[in-house]
Amino acid sequence: MNSLTLRQLRYFEALTRHGHFGRAADACSISQPALSVQIKELEDSTGVPLFERSARQIRLTAFGEDFATRVRDILRGVDELGDMVRVARSGIAGRLRIGVIPTIAPYLLPTLLRHLNARFPDLNVHVRETLTSKLLNELSEGRLDTAILALPISDPSLIEVPLFDESFVFVRPDSEAAMPVPAAEHLDRERLLLLEEGHCFRDQALTFCSMPTTRPHEGLDGSSLSTLVQMVGAGLGVTLIPEMAVPVETRSAAVSVALFPAPQPSRSIGMVWRKTSPLGDQLMQLADLVQDVGKTLREDAIDQNLPPDRSA
Repeated sequence: MNSLTLRQLRYFEALTRHGHFGRAADACSISQPALSVQIKELEDSTGVPLFERSARQIRLTAFGEDFATRVRDILRGVDELGDMVRVARSGIAGRLRIGVIPTIAPYLLPTLLRHLNARFPDLNVHVRETLTSKLLNELSEGRLDTAILALPISDPSLIEVPLFDESFVFVRPDSEAAMPVPAAEHLDRERLLLLEEGHCFRDQALTFCSMPTTRPHEGLDGSSLSTLVQMVGAGLGVTLIPEMAVPVETRSAAVSVALFPAPQPSRSIGMVWRKTSPLGDQLMQLADLVQDVGKTLREDAIDQNLPPDRSA
């Protein structure tokens, strides 16, 4: 075991994550034979097989599963040491890996990244857009530094910082603009279009409508808010979208947007990061910037797209 190297551990982690020698080699920017040699040397060092190999796939052995857990802890610790040194030398600079859920990313990131580039020119931002469950997993494994998503998360290993709240608005065909906005308890009478399962926004919308989250599939779920709004414009139903999405998603669709009667549905947007992260002070500065940008975007969205005579 004395011959284990950090490089081998990183290659092992990549192979564990991708489950394929070719993809893992690409992720590590080395050749597949070179990766195979390093993994073989790692297994020789442990004296115990880490992977089961077949013609089509590889999978971790039982020992390999336990080994992978420890390796992730080691690599996360090494990365945090690097972050600690970097922060001590230069403050907010270098690589910063930010995860964002899909119902926030397209609307917040363009403005946020411009502000980040202006305020922290030495910061190299890497953005990962995916579902909440994947973001939390990658955050736990040290592959992300922070994530912007809907709260609460309620994970004792994470710091949770609420930033701003935003309401959900009602989107319907433009031909129905003069009709009253239905109350939440009446939305079950509408053909409600929702994001596909896995999106937290879907569950939030169903909760507001008092509908079961496991409602029967009607073949009208969308993979993005853009798809939902375009489907509404085509007369296929109605939907809910967050305030920030209004300017982007409704500009090219024949739809009407309105606020719901009080109490309006809403969600809390925040940032999370590991309690052990040495970037805590820097991430708090980033959180302040995200808060300012988010509040401005949602206020502008309502002012420009929901004049009083069209709201409930």
